[in-house]
Amino acid sequence: MRKLLRDFFDRYFHDEESLILLILLTTGLLVLAFLGGVLAPLIAAIIIAYLLQGLVNLLLRYGFSERMAFVTVYTVFVSTFFVLLLYLLPRAINQLRRLVNEIPSLLSQWQNSVMLLPENYPTLFSEDQVREFIDGVSGELGTYGQAVLQYSLASLPSIIGWVIFIVLVPILVFFVMKDRDELVLWAGNFLPRNRPLMSRIWQEMDQQISNYVRGKVVEIIIVGSASYLMFVILGINYALLLSVLVGLSVIVPYIGATVVTVPVAAVAYVQWGIGGEFYTVLIAYMILQVIDGNVLVPVIFSEAVNLHPVAIIAAVLVFGGLWGMAGVFFAIPLATMIKAIVNAWPSRVNAREPDESYAGGEE
Repeated sequence: MRKLLRDFFDRYFHDEESLILLILLTTGLLVLAFLGGVLAPLIAAIIIAYLLQGLVNLLLRYGFSERMAFVTVYTVFVSTFFVLLLYLLPRAINQLRRLVNEIPSLLSQWQNSVMLLPENYPTLFSEDQVREFIDGVSGELGTYGQAVLQYSLASLPSIIGWVIFIVLVPILVFFVMKDRDELVLWAGNFLPRNRPLMSRIWQEMDQQISNYVRGKVVEIIIVGSASYLMFVILGINYALLLSVLVGLSVIVPYIGATVVTVPVAAVAYVQWGIGGEFYTVLIAYMILQVIDGNVLVPVIFSEAVNLHPVAIIAAVLVFGGLWGMAGVFFAIPLATMIKAIVNAWPSRVNAREPDESYAGGEE
C-alpha cells in the first residue's frame, strides 16, 4: 500500500507547481464552501468584470482608447442591470403574483376538464379513478403550497442581503474593471514565477469558458426576446413570465427546454383547452427550440465545449446541488475547468525499457 501511494504521488505530484496548484484549488473550494455566501457580491463582480473585459478588448481593437472603452462598456452594463432590475423583474414578479392568485380558478377549470374524461373515454377512465386522481393531486399541491409559504416567510430576512448584493455588485464591478491590472499583478505575487502548468490551464479555460459564458448570455437574450415576441403575437397569458423561463431554460442543455414545456403547455391548455390555439403555441415553441439548437447554438458557440452529454448532465446535477441556480449556470464552465486541469496535469510514467534481446534480433 505504501509503495502504491508513493508511486501515485511520484507520478502526479513530482514537481512543486502541481503541489502549489493543488493547494490553491483546495483553498478555493474551502473558501467557496465556508465563505461563498459572504463573498457572493465580490465573486459575482469578478465574474462580471471578467466577462465585460472581452467587450473592452473588442472596442480596443476598433480604435477606442482604454478609458473610453471602459466607460462605454460599464455604462452599457449599468444601464442593462437597472433595466432588468427596475423594469423586467417587477413585471415578471407581477405576472407571477397574478398566476399564483389565479391558481384556484385554474385548478377548478382543470378539474372540470378532467371530470369529462369518463364521459369521453368510458373504456379508459372511470369516475372513481378520476376523483382519486384529483384528490391526490390536490393534496400534493396543498403540501407544496404550504412549503412555499413557509419558505417565503423564512426568506424575509434575506431581503436585506439581496439589497446589499444589488447595491454592491455594480460598485465592485467598477473597481475590479478599473484596477484590473493592479489586481492581476497583486494576485500573481502569490503564484510561482515559473508556472507553465498554470499558464496552459488558464489559456484553455480563458478561451473556452469566456466564449461559453458570453455566448450563453447572448443566447438567453435572443431566445428570451424571440419567445416573448412569439407569445405576445399568439396572445398567450403571462407572456413575459413564460419568456423569462424559456430564456433561462437554455442554461441547462437537454433538460431546460423539456422542463419549460410543461408551464407553457399548462398555461395554453387552461387558456384555450385542446384546440387550434393550443397546438399552435406548442408547434411555435418547438420550432423555436429547433432553431435554437440547430442554428443559434452552432453560430454562437463556434468554439464548442467538447464535453460528453453525460458529463454535462452530471456537472449540472453536482454543481446545481451544491450552489443552486449559480451552480447550474456555471456547471459547464466548471466541468471545462476540471477537464482542462486533468488534461494539463503533469504525469510521469516510467516506461519499461525495451528488451535488448529483441532489439536487434541477435542471440
